[in-house]
This record gives sequence, structure tokens and C-alpha cells, in this order.
Amino acid sequence: MHKQALIQYLLLLGDSALVQGQRLCEWCGKAPALEEELALMNVGLDLVGQARNWLDYAAELQDDGRDADALAFRRDERAYRNLLLVEQPNGDYAVTMLKQFLYDAWHHAVLDGLCASNDERIAGIAAKALKEVTYHLRRSGEWVQRLGGGTEESRQRMLEAIPVLWRFTVELTVASDSEVQLARAGIAAHPAQVAQRWHATVETIFASVELPLPKAASHFYLDGRKGLHTEHLGLLLAEMQFLPRAYPDATW
Repeated sequence: MHKQALIQYLLLLGDSALVQGQRLCEWCGKAPALEEELALMNVGLDLVGQARNWLDYAAELQDDGRDADALAFRRDERAYRNLLLVEQPNGDYAVTMLKQFLYDAWHHAVLDGLCASNDERIAGIAAKALKEVTYHLRRSGEWVQRLGGGTEESRQRMLEAIPVLWRFTVELTVASDSEVQLARAGIAAHPAQVAQRWHATVETIFASVELPLPKAASHFYLDGRKGLHTEHLGLLLAEMQFLPRAYPDATW
């Protein structure tokens, strides 16, 4: 029972990092400043590297002949388990950085909890990733503060970004039954602790520049953990997977 639950959990971690990394790489050549383009690409590459580690482990457990590349490029939309938040379009820079911050706050809390996992493979991956995500969280949090407490226009854009993304945060604070079971077994991060830390981090950053904190988001009919995604993921995968699907036997 734990094996199947663990595979789904690894896909949640790997798919979320992969899709968020893909979204960030869409800023290549379009970022508002050269320094920002370099920073976004570095964060994106960090996430893609983390995704490979999680997907490698998931592929080994599934043991059906597929490797991490096959999981990334040969699965259809319904087989993806990423958070709905990360598949949302980049929007303007306020949307991009708020989305990154909301994800980073969750990601950091999860990885910190996973460092104590009794699964040594998970604990090792998490410990390495946590160093990178600590920087990601600091950077995205500072951007939320900079935009939210900056000019009249930048603040207005951040205020408009919040309702665009907030409903998807429900997945950051509510875990599936299988994740709860994995946490009880000492494998996964404790969902209640992750939710508490996420709330505390978001509240602190929002309060620092007097951004309104919406009430907790509620469940709706979509659920990334069950493969029920928004229309945006299919479009993202069509671009991301085109070359591997068009030339399946190509080598580099």
C-alpha cells in the first residue's frame, strides 16, 4: 500500500517542480531585466534538477521500463500529479513572482519535513534541494515585498495577482489521505505542519507590506493530485513534450 502511495507522492513533488521550472523558462528572452532572466533560469534549472531526482525514484519504484525522461515527456495530462498552482500562466511579473512565492513557501516546508524522512533516499534528495529552495523562497518573498510595497502601479499589480492565484492554494494546505498515511509512517512531511508553516510564511510576508490576506481557499472540482487539471497544463505539455514525442529515438 505504501509503495503506490509513495509513487504518487514522488510524482507530486517531481511534477510540480518540473512544471514550475518549465513556466520559469518561458521567461527566457522576455524577462524585464537581464539579471532577472539569469535568476529565473537558475531557479528553473534548480527545479528541473530536483524533478529528475524525484522522477528517477518514482520510475525505479514503478519498475515498468520507463525512466525519468519517459515520465516527463511521455505521459499525458491526466497522468500528471502536479499542483494546480504551478501550471497557471506566468501573467505579468507580479503574477509570476507571487506564484513562485506561494509555491516556494509550501516547497520549503515540505522539504524541511522530508529531511527527517525514514526513507534515506527521500531524506537525501530533500536535504540537497532544501539548500536551493531556501534561496528561492528568500528571493520570491523579497519580490512580493518589493512589488507590494513599491510604487502605486507595482502594488496594484500585486493586489490584482492575489485573487488570480489564491483559489489554487487550497492544495498547499490540504493533503490527500495517502499523504497522511505516509506521514504517519515517517516517510512524508507532516501535512498539518506544512500547512501551518505555509500560512505563517505567507502571513508574515503579506503583513510586512500590508497586503490583504484572503480567507482560506476551498476545494473545487479540479484536483492536481488526481490528474484533474486546468486547461493550461495541456498547452504547456504540448510545447514541452513536442520534440521527444516527434523524435522518440533521437539521441544527443
